[in-house]
Amino acid sequence: HHESGVNNLKIRIGTRSSPLALAQVKIISDTIKSSWPDAEIITVPIATSGDRNMSAFVSDNSGVKGLFTLEIEEALRRREIDIAVHSLKDLPVNLDSSLPVVAYSKRADPRDVLVGSSTEIKIIGTSSLRRRFQAAKIFPDSKILPLRGNIGTRLRKLDEGQYSAIILSAAGLERLGLSKRISRFFEVDEIVPAAGQGILACQGRQGEDYSYLDCVNCETSRYCAAAERSFARAIGAGCNVPAGAFAEVHGETLTLRGIFESHMGIMTGRLEEAETVGKNLAEAVMS
Repeated sequence: HHESGVNNLKIRIGTRSSPLALAQVKIISDTIKSSWPDAEIITVPIATSGDRNMSAFVSDNSGVKGLFTLEIEEALRRREIDIAVHSLKDLPVNLDSSLPVVAYSKRADPRDVLVGSSTEIKIIGTSSLRRRFQAAKIFPDSKILPLRGNIGTRLRKLDEGQYSAIILSAAGLERLGLSKRISRFFEVDEIVPAAGQGILACQGRQGEDYSYLDCVNCETSRYCAAAERSFARAIGAGCNVPAGAFAEVHGETLTLRGIFESHMGIMTGRLEEAETVGKNLAEAVMS
């Protein structure tokens, strides 16, 4: 499908149809176009069962994450698309080996943020157990209530006054051009981010040539993703486990910070041991 001739590079990118998902595809397409100006890139929005039925799902642990990727993975298998672009934190930690991540973007701001009042905080909105557990420590006098929907829906519920403040990811707001809504950044040791937060993942088919994604791929992100996802996998993180993981790379060393419920730990190791560091840290915080 991808002959090496630059002139006929045609890439179909599958994605969810939310405004954020489309903004994420644009970041990847623009990066590809900067290296392959003649590439023809087609965005293929795919409605997922998660997008259609999210209101019907209660926070069970049966892999709510998979609901946003199932139909997209099917489209990859049927060769209706060439790659899929996801927020890495939405991608199930146990991926089908025939549909691997073939490129990891450079990481955007990985932090969580507060939107809304940063002084009068009676009610905080978030449905993530990870955020809930950590926010309860920072705001012991606030009530924390569930909040679902895409970013636009969540902001509307805040603006309607259903919450005093809500917790979102910096990267999502940034990609939608909504950074000015942020009233406070939480440092990674205040609220440990979700595994993969801020990284975009391109998913493809095993054994195909994705060299045109070299311009997207970031080695540092790949190591961080390996450590964070290994931690989440060892904890057993479906959508709603109170766990977070965040890795940083300095030279040949990787430092991973992980949290499970109220147990926080930090572990370092060599880059190539990223997966082992994740697994070992998970065992340490769970014991």
